[in-house]
Amino acid sequence: MANEEIFTYVEPDLFPVLEELRRREPIFHTPEFGTTREHFESATAPHYWEVGASGRRYSRDFILRTLEQNPPVDAVSANWQICDLGLRRLGPDTYLLTYTLHQGERITRRATVWQETPLGWRILYHQGTIVCSGDSDIAPDATRAGQQAPEEVPLSLLRGHPREEIEGHF
Repeated sequence: MANEEIFTYVEPDLFPVLEELRRREPIFHTPEFGTTREHFESATAPHYWEVGASGRRYSRDFILRTLEQNPPVDAVSANWQICDLGLRRLGPDTYLLTYTLHQGERITRRATVWQETPLGWRILYHQGTIVCSGDSDIAPDATRAGQQAPEEVPLSLLRGHPREEIEGHF
């Protein structure tokens, strides 16, 4: 598998799921799947939460109140563009959908954990991360191919390392 494909790979048997979930993204910005608090409640699991592009965590209740007070923009009408879709099966009925969202000049990487239930699809978790201008992706073996390693190091890689080895990465 080419390095670029690691971020967008989808098992062929998941193509129908990918198409179904792609139509529902970006969450809360697709009117065909709901525009009322009741729709958003049924689309989110009771313990849903998300991490916004700022890094702030938001509860389901906060999101529902905010959507009720400030109806969301329709992504199609706003000419938002989704690309770089990827899908991974996490469990029998649970999937991780990832993509890049272009909102004019603002670019974010999005991740949504979806669960298929007898009543339909519902969201368990969502995260958006702003992409800084000029940032590129680092795929496995990229540093061997001549790309520079990132300045930051994911915290998951730092656990168990002495403090002096990780200083300067925060």
